[in-house]
Amino acid sequence: MTLSIQASYLPADDLGASVSFYRDILGFEVRDEGPLQATVGPPGQPGTSLVLRPLAADQELTDEERATIAELMAKGVHGIIVLSTPDLIDTFDRIQATGADVVQEPVRQSYGAFDCSFRDPAGNLVRFEER
Repeated sequence: MTLSIQASYLPADDLGASVSFYRDILGFEVRDEGPLQATVGPPGQPGTSLVLRPLAADQELTDEERATIAELMAKGVHGIIVLSTPDLIDTFDRIQATGADVVQEPVRQSYGAFDCSFRDPAGNLVRFEER
């Protein structure tokens, strides 16, 4: 069996702000944008997408469930994505220069990873690892 990741979903309470972050700061392409969700992805990787979707778009959720998820988003513990980069310091400097919310400056982890992290406008953790 051969599998690949086609799309992952992240909550986006302000769809426009989230699209701007991934497009203008991270350089992702906007592949589709509508009132209920937007799809973005890294240039040159058409088979890999990130779907940004407001909680209000999920009709299956109760108001209580939406409130719980919104609380987790506000704490920054709900959505997480890990991206790789060949030059972590350059990536960190470029993103930090935009005023993005820094969570962790570049550090060599005890398990060997060299990484840093930011929060997107919805509070999702966006971690960058040098590869």
